[in-house]
Amino acid sequence: MTDRPPQRTPNRQLAALIAEAGFSNAGLARRVDQLGLEHGLDLRYDKTSVTRWLRGQQPRGTTPALIAEVFTRRLGRRLSAQDLGLDACAPVYAGLEFAGSPEEAVDIVSGLWRKDSGSHAELQKIAFTPAGLVVPSRDWLIGRADERVGRGEPANGARVPVQGRASVPRQRSQTERGPGQKVTGGDIAALRSVGELFRALDHAYGGGHARQALVRYLEHEAEPMLRGVYGEQTGRRLFAAAADLTRLAGWTSYDIAAHGLAQRYFVQALRLSQAAGDRAYGSYVLVTMSRQAVYLGHGREAVQLARVAQQGVGAAAPPVVQALLHAVEARGHGVLGEVRACTGALVRAERALEAARPGDEVPHWARFFDEAQLADEFGHCHRDLQQYRAAAQHAERSLHLRAPAFARSRLFSRVVLATARLGLGELDQACALGAEAAQQASEMRSARALEYVRDFERRLEPYRDAMPVRGYRDRVAAIG
Repeated sequence: MTDRPPQRTPNRQLAALIAEAGFSNAGLARRVDQLGLEHGLDLRYDKTSVTRWLRGQQPRGTTPALIAEVFTRRLGRRLSAQDLGLDACAPVYAGLEFAGSPEEAVDIVSGLWRKDSGSHAELQKIAFTPAGLVVPSRDWLIGRADERVGRGEPANGARVPVQGRASVPRQRSQTERGPGQKVTGGDIAALRSVGELFRALDHAYGGGHARQALVRYLEHEAEPMLRGVYGEQTGRRLFAAAADLTRLAGWTSYDIAAHGLAQRYFVQALRLSQAAGDRAYGSYVLVTMSRQAVYLGHGREAVQLARVAQQGVGAAAPPVVQALLHAVEARGHGVLGEVRACTGALVRAERALEAARPGDEVPHWARFFDEAQLADEFGHCHRDLQQYRAAAQHAERSLHLRAPAFARSRLFSRVVLATARLGLGELDQACALGAEAAQQASEMRSARALEYVRDFERRLEPYRDAMPVRGYRDRVAAIG
């Protein structure tokens, strides 16, 4: 990497922190390089690089944030690039940090909302980073719920710091409700209701249909609440609702193939769930991250995320939640072609769901995981393992059980069934099912739906001259 021309003023802030941390120049460079690898970056800094920084040269891109993170870990207090006398990196690179406090978590996620609301085209180009999954999942696993999340407003109007950390009064934006806004149970109920609305739109029409409206809602409604006034119990509920909406923003970003952006939303949703003290919901965020890893072909990371979720939530979780966690692990094994491990995880998922009883308390986010969803997981796994007869049976069962409102999920099952029929040599049925799926995908704003159809079409290539495939192409071309 090349850095900017050197400035004349030596960086005394950085020099003081290097001395405090006890780093040599080579040691600091090595740690920055190692942290870069965690984020998929090959930096190759050395002691000469650090000497240039001390002389006033500014490193480019994400490096200032990485240097700040190195010092944060070493010294045990949160430091920014500015604290080191360095220019902050562009906001587009932020979002993979697992904040040290609820207040910092609000700062990070609200910055992400504002950036996404203002220039989402830029954010959608950010790449997914498998190495960026390691630190957040680890910090969540070993972390505990924050001791204090409540916020008050003293008489002079200054902001009360969370967890006793010193805080600089923040300039309020025009979108905020004003100083001292008290958050009520009705506010939180509204957040929950909005979440259900956007979730229904996502299921029926794809993540691209109302994603930007969701992000703007988070910016204009959720952020002012998080910066408002609330006690401990209300605060936990508020962070839980914000975590759910943030995860949904990530899910809709994932559905339009904005994978780096989605990853950042998931990391922040995980941190908000910790502030909420909701360990089970944190496991669900990890499940979501695992699903994205499966989709992108990172099976090993998917398995690890699912196992971290299982370990973090423990054996006390409701059977439905246990079934979900095991099913997602199975999907990772399926991508890796690990037949025995995949089958074992599917069996555990099936047994857990069978153990569920009608009167069980099930978190709202896990209620979708029923026999139809389990059959869908089975179908995908058997497809990935090229066990096409079993894949067809489970995909048909999922389609039979799945409610029409879950249009995108039904499309996925239909493509899995089409792929299985193709694998069994049933070309006519495969093409008919594929054409139905292509029609449905054309009516959605979902990159995933289109990619499922494209994957099926790639599998058709060896049969491109066959009459059913010609008919398929004609039908798809007519869709326009």
